[in-house]
Amino acid sequence: MKLQIEDSELVKDYINGNEGALEVLINRHNQRITSFIYSKVLDRDITEDIFQDTFIKVIKTLKRGKYSEEGKFLPWVMRISHNLIIDHFRRNKRMPMFEGSDDFNIFSVIGDDKLNAEKQLIKNQIDTDLRQLVEELPDDQKEVLLMRIYKDMSFKEISENTGVSINTALGRMRYALINLRKIIEKNNIVLTN
Repeated sequence: MKLQIEDSELVKDYINGNEGALEVLINRHNQRITSFIYSKVLDRDITEDIFQDTFIKVIKTLKRGKYSEEGKFLPWVMRISHNLIIDHFRRNKRMPMFEGSDDFNIFSVIGDDKLNAEKQLIKNQIDTDLRQLVEELPDDQKEVLLMRIYKDMSFKEISENTGVSINTALGRMRYALINLRKIIEKNNIVLTN
Protein backbone atom coordinates (compact mmCIF):
# COMPACT_ATOMS: atom_id res chain seq x y z
CA MET A 1 0.00 0.00 0.00
CA LYS A 2 2.89 2.34 0.81
CA LEU A 3 4.20 2.11 -2.78
CA GLN A 4 0.84 3.24 -4.20
CA ILE A 5 0.72 6.20 -1.83
CA GLU A 6 4.24 7.14 -2.83
CA ASP A 7 3.37 6.88 -6.54
CA SER A 8 0.31 9.08 -6.09
CA GLU A 9 2.34 11.61 -4.08
CA LEU A 10 5.02 11.69 -6.81
CA VAL A 11 2.34 12.19 -9.48
CA LYS A 12 0.90 15.12 -7.49
CA ASP A 13 4.39 16.56 -7.00
CA TYR A 14 5.09 16.31 -10.73
CA ILE A 15 1.76 17.94 -11.64
CA ASN A 16 2.66 20.74 -9.19
CA GLY A 17 5.92 21.40 -11.02
CA ASN A 18 8.48 19.07 -9.44
CA GLU A 19 10.20 17.58 -12.52
CA GLY A 20 12.31 15.26 -10.34
CA ALA A 21 9.19 13.44 -9.16
CA LEU A 22 8.66 12.01 -12.63
CA GLU A 23 12.27 10.85 -12.78
CA VAL A 24 11.75 8.92 -9.53
CA LEU A 25 8.61 7.30 -10.96
CA ILE A 26 10.41 6.35 -14.20
CA ASN A 27 13.37 4.89 -12.30
CA ARG A 28 11.09 3.01 -9.94
CA HIS A 29 9.06 1.31 -12.70
CA ASN A 30 11.66 1.24 -15.49
CA GLN A 31 12.53 -2.46 -15.12
CA ARG A 32 8.94 -3.76 -15.02
CA ILE A 33 7.75 -1.66 -17.91
CA THR A 34 10.83 -2.37 -20.04
CA SER A 35 10.58 -6.12 -19.34
CA PHE A 36 6.89 -6.09 -20.23
CA ILE A 37 7.49 -4.28 -23.53
CA TYR A 38 10.47 -6.47 -24.43
CA SER A 39 8.49 -9.65 -23.73
CA LYS A 40 6.08 -8.58 -26.48
CA VAL A 41 8.36 -7.08 -29.15
CA LEU A 42 11.61 -9.06 -28.57
CA ASP A 43 13.76 -6.18 -29.81
CA ARG A 44 15.83 -3.82 -27.62
CA ASP A 45 15.59 -0.76 -29.93
CA ILE A 46 11.82 -1.09 -30.37
CA THR A 47 11.49 -1.61 -26.60
CA GLU A 48 13.38 1.66 -25.99
CA ASP A 49 11.22 3.52 -28.51
CA ILE A 50 7.97 2.25 -27.02
CA PHE A 51 9.20 2.96 -23.48
CA GLN A 52 10.00 6.57 -24.46
CA ASP A 53 6.68 6.96 -26.29
CA THR A 54 4.90 5.61 -23.21
CA PHE A 55 6.39 8.27 -20.96
CA ILE A 56 5.83 11.02 -23.53
CA LYS A 57 2.14 10.05 -23.38
CA VAL A 58 2.26 9.93 -19.57
CA ILE A 59 3.81 13.42 -19.43
CA LYS A 60 1.28 14.89 -21.90
CA THR A 61 -1.63 13.36 -19.98
CA LEU A 62 -0.33 14.61 -16.64
CA LYS A 63 0.40 18.12 -18.02
CA ARG A 64 -3.11 18.36 -19.47
CA GLY A 65 -4.56 17.39 -16.09
CA LYS A 66 -6.33 14.40 -17.67
CA TYR A 67 -4.95 11.83 -15.19
CA SER A 68 -7.34 10.79 -12.44
CA GLU A 69 -5.45 9.34 -9.48
CA GLU A 70 -6.85 6.10 -8.18
CA GLY A 71 -3.60 4.75 -6.74
CA LYS A 72 -3.05 2.84 -9.96
CA PHE A 73 -0.16 4.62 -11.63
CA LEU A 74 1.77 1.52 -12.73
CA PRO A 75 -1.25 -0.35 -14.23
CA TRP A 76 -2.16 2.86 -16.07
CA VAL A 77 1.36 3.18 -17.52
CA MET A 78 1.36 -0.54 -18.44
CA ARG A 79 -1.94 -0.06 -20.29
CA ILE A 80 -0.44 2.84 -22.24
CA SER A 81 2.61 0.77 -23.18
CA HIS A 82 0.38 -2.18 -24.14
CA ASN A 83 -1.64 0.06 -26.47
CA LEU A 84 1.57 1.40 -28.02
CA ILE A 85 2.80 -2.17 -28.57
CA ILE A 86 -0.43 -2.98 -30.40
CA ASP A 87 -0.04 0.20 -32.47
CA HIS A 88 3.53 -0.86 -33.32
CA PHE A 89 2.40 -4.28 -34.57
CA ARG A 90 -0.49 -2.79 -36.54
CA ARG A 91 1.85 -0.31 -38.22
CA ASN A 92 4.22 -3.11 -39.14
CA LYS A 93 1.40 -5.55 -39.93
CA ARG A 94 3.14 -8.23 -37.87
CA MET A 95 0.33 -8.94 -35.45
CA PRO A 96 -1.89 -11.82 -36.53
CA MET A 97 -5.46 -10.56 -36.57
CA PHE A 98 -8.00 -13.25 -35.81
CA GLU A 99 -11.65 -12.75 -36.56
CA GLY A 100 -14.20 -15.17 -35.19
CA SER A 101 -15.43 -16.17 -38.65
CA ASP A 102 -15.64 -19.48 -40.46
CA ASP A 103 -12.78 -18.31 -42.68
CA PHE A 104 -10.45 -18.44 -39.68
CA ASN A 105 -7.27 -20.29 -40.56
CA ILE A 106 -5.17 -21.28 -37.56
CA PHE A 107 -2.43 -22.36 -39.96
CA SER A 108 -1.81 -18.75 -41.01
CA VAL A 109 -0.21 -18.32 -37.60
CA ILE A 110 2.66 -20.63 -38.47
CA GLY A 111 3.57 -19.21 -41.87
CA ASP A 112 6.44 -16.85 -40.97
CA ASP A 113 9.66 -17.56 -42.87
CA LYS A 114 11.73 -14.80 -41.21
CA LEU A 115 12.26 -16.32 -37.79
CA ASN A 116 15.00 -15.72 -35.28
CA ALA A 117 16.09 -18.58 -33.01
CA GLU A 118 13.62 -17.75 -30.25
CA LYS A 119 10.71 -17.42 -32.66
CA GLN A 120 11.78 -20.68 -34.34
CA LEU A 121 11.53 -22.46 -30.97
CA ILE A 122 8.08 -20.97 -30.43
CA LYS A 123 7.03 -21.98 -33.96
CA ASN A 124 8.29 -25.53 -33.38
CA GLN A 125 6.28 -25.72 -30.16
CA ILE A 126 3.16 -24.41 -31.94
CA ASP A 127 3.67 -26.98 -34.72
CA THR A 128 3.95 -29.77 -32.13
CA ASP A 129 0.89 -28.54 -30.22
CA LEU A 130 -1.08 -28.19 -33.44
CA ARG A 131 -0.21 -31.73 -34.58
CA GLN A 132 -1.41 -33.03 -31.19
CA LEU A 133 -4.68 -31.14 -31.63
CA VAL A 134 -5.08 -32.55 -35.16
CA GLU A 135 -4.70 -36.06 -33.69
CA GLU A 136 -7.91 -35.47 -31.70
CA LEU A 137 -9.97 -35.06 -34.88
CA PRO A 138 -12.05 -37.87 -36.40
CA ASP A 139 -9.98 -39.84 -38.94
CA ASP A 140 -11.84 -38.63 -42.07
CA GLN A 141 -11.43 -34.95 -41.05
CA LYS A 142 -7.82 -35.46 -40.01
CA GLU A 143 -7.00 -37.11 -43.36
CA VAL A 144 -8.41 -34.21 -45.39
CA LEU A 145 -6.80 -31.58 -43.17
CA LEU A 146 -3.35 -33.21 -43.36
CA MET A 147 -3.58 -33.53 -47.16
CA ARG A 148 -4.70 -29.92 -47.56
CA ILE A 149 -2.41 -28.18 -45.05
CA TYR A 150 0.68 -30.33 -44.81
CA LYS A 151 0.75 -31.86 -48.30
CA ASP A 152 -0.67 -28.75 -50.01
CA MET A 153 -3.09 -30.82 -52.10
CA SER A 154 -6.04 -29.30 -53.92
CA PHE A 155 -9.55 -30.44 -53.01
CA LYS A 156 -9.72 -32.14 -56.41
CA GLU A 157 -6.56 -34.14 -55.55
CA ILE A 158 -7.95 -34.92 -52.08
CA SER A 159 -11.19 -36.09 -53.67
CA GLU A 160 -9.30 -38.41 -56.05
CA ASN A 161 -7.06 -39.80 -53.27
CA THR A 162 -9.86 -40.45 -50.77
CA GLY A 163 -12.56 -41.58 -53.20
CA VAL A 164 -15.08 -38.97 -51.99
CA SER A 165 -16.64 -36.04 -53.83
CA ILE A 166 -15.04 -32.59 -53.76
CA ASN A 167 -18.02 -31.32 -51.72
CA THR A 168 -17.47 -34.07 -49.13
CA ALA A 169 -13.77 -33.20 -48.94
CA LEU A 170 -14.67 -29.50 -48.50
CA GLY A 171 -17.20 -30.40 -45.81
CA ARG A 172 -14.68 -32.53 -43.94
CA MET A 173 -12.15 -29.70 -44.05
CA ARG A 174 -14.73 -27.24 -42.77
CA TYR A 175 -15.72 -29.55 -39.89
CA ALA A 176 -12.06 -30.21 -39.10
CA LEU A 177 -11.47 -26.46 -38.68
CA ILE A 178 -14.66 -26.03 -36.64
CA ASN A 179 -13.68 -28.95 -34.37
CA LEU A 180 -10.12 -27.64 -34.01
CA ARG A 181 -11.51 -24.27 -32.97
CA LYS A 182 -13.77 -25.97 -30.40
CA ILE A 183 -10.83 -27.96 -28.96
CA ILE A 184 -8.71 -24.80 -28.79
CA GLU A 185 -11.46 -22.79 -27.06
CA LYS A 186 -12.42 -25.62 -24.68
CA ASN A 187 -8.82 -26.00 -23.50
CA ASN A 188 -7.99 -22.25 -23.55
CA ILE A 189 -5.06 -22.93 -25.85
CA VAL A 190 -3.08 -20.00 -27.25
CA LEU A 191 -1.48 -20.68 -30.62
CA THR A 192 0.42 -17.54 -31.51
CA ASN A 193 4.01 -16.48 -31.97
